[in-house]
Amino acid sequence: MTSGVLFVISAPSGCGKTTILDEILRSTPGLIFSISHTTRAPRAGEQDGVAYHFTDEPLFRKMVGEDAFLEWAEVHGKLYGTSKGTVEHHRRRGLDVLLDIDTQGALQVRERLPAGEAVLIFIVPPSWQELERRLSGRGTELPENVTLRLKNARREMQCIDHYDFVVVNDDLPSAIATLRAIIIAERSRRRCSPDGLPIPILADLATDDCGA
Repeated sequence: MTSGVLFVISAPSGCGKTTILDEILRSTPGLIFSISHTTRAPRAGEQDGVAYHFTDEPLFRKMVGEDAFLEWAEVHGKLYGTSKGTVEHHRRRGLDVLLDIDTQGALQVRERLPAGEAVLIFIVPPSWQELERRLSGRGTELPENVTLRLKNARREMQCIDHYDFVVVNDDLPSAIATLRAIIIAERSRRRCSPDGLPIPILADLATDDCGA
């Protein structure tokens, strides 16, 4: 069985990443979401093992010492990490794994995995003006918070050359279709079907004897 690929998705706050990923996960067979560990407290309505694996800092630090994380980072004083064992378990089953992390974590994944095992995808807004409009339009952000998020977005996007693909979320259905096309193209490159399954006709071919 072909080992699954890790699709790493990053985006500045306000880009619509969550909406895009929810639809991709709903409509794409053979794709599973990696649930991160965090030391932050659950928010209203969040369930352990659904939104995050909520843990305390001593246990998280213990996992760091045991090299249990594929990547981890401290964000706003709280710790976030991706279980290496869980990701590998899904990939060994032939499932592709979708990982939603910031640029710190994405660069760690790039460094730790062999070439071709992780595909890094960055979602961007069509313009800075549109990003500011979206952040302000939430109605939950103070002006100074909007300014800070825009500053953070510019810093994050300076890492974009480390990513394999860029998806512009100008039109939501088009952005979803573009991300799905990237996933299907990567599956095709690995000689799998659009659903991520092995192609039966290729199973018994000696692919290294093309000149025979």
